Amino acid sequence: MFLGKSSKSKVYPPRNTSFTRTNARKFNGSCMRIGIDIGGTKIEGIALDAAGNILFRERIPTPAGDYHATVATIASLVAHIESITKNTGSVGVGIPGAMSPVTGVVKKANSTCLIGMPLDRDLAQALGREIRIANDADCFALSEARDGAAAGYSSVFGVILGTGVGGGIVIDGIPLAGPNAIAGEWGHNPMPGEVTGRSACYCGRAGCIETYLSGPGLSADHLAATGRSLPPPDIAAAADSGDPDAEATMTRFEDRLARALATVINILDPAAVVLGGGLSGIQRFYGNVPALLPEYVFSDTVQTALLAPEYGDSSGVRGAAWLWPEHS
Repeated sequence: MFLGKSSKSKVYPPRNTSFTRTNARKFNGSCMRIGIDIGGTKIEGIALDAAGNILFRERIPTPAGDYHATVATIASLVAHIESITKNTGSVGVGIPGAMSPVTGVVKKANSTCLIGMPLDRDLAQALGREIRIANDADCFALSEARDGAAAGYSSVFGVILGTGVGGGIVIDGIPLAGPNAIAGEWGHNPMPGEVTGRSACYCGRAGCIETYLSGPGLSADHLAATGRSLPPPDIAAAADSGDPDAEATMTRFEDRLARALATVINILDPAAVVLGGGLSGIQRFYGNVPALLPEYVFSDTVQTALLAPEYGDSSGVRGAAWLWPEHS
């Protein structure tokens, strides 16, 4: 470990939103990368070697609503990983929120105990080294762009369709944060083409994309149309089995997903879109949604690839580890 009187931390990309490649730090002669993914119910840690192979991986419960216990748990997990691997690594952390470029504390986090806290500085002090922090959707996009489903694509939009809706942007292997640290946050734009708004989103607005395209949004739409409450996998399975009501629900969802993605494609024009989150396992999306995009995208053709994730729910923690790309 790097020890000293003071430790610095680094938000990734740095707070000036420009990324500068520093000299690669080699830990005990190795290039091991450690990734930490902070979730509402679990914290996942992973160690990757220089080629991206998994050396160690573990999931432990997140201390519920306890910020200081969360910091201590992460420090303990990193120490455990380094004890098992007998090596020391760089540390990248994915969080369900963002570090504010203005205040230097966590903002807009689903794990509310993180909000208003200097997580980067506290973790740097606890770990005795510089760390990098990014939004968990940015980490997902980075993982899939680096060596996942979108490897080789110059521009990637990573989509999270789960309990909420998020996104991340990676250009030439580098995550884009933006001056407000909100690049890719498409879930809190209004759903295009909807006349009547949904009930208010947790962000305080009505009609957000998240209220339509999240897992709960899909279930709510089916309940409103049929009076039956079903989880998304059951709705998709019923549609595949010929249930006309379930098919109608899935058709509405796919059209909304195409409309929402079209707004991103019209602005960013990414080479690839990778779906993540719990809904990314619904296979019909990868055939049906691309067929709908030409109706909404301002182009004569739509060459953007719509891809299933390579690493599933492990992409976030892998992306956190890849926040240190200069190790080679």
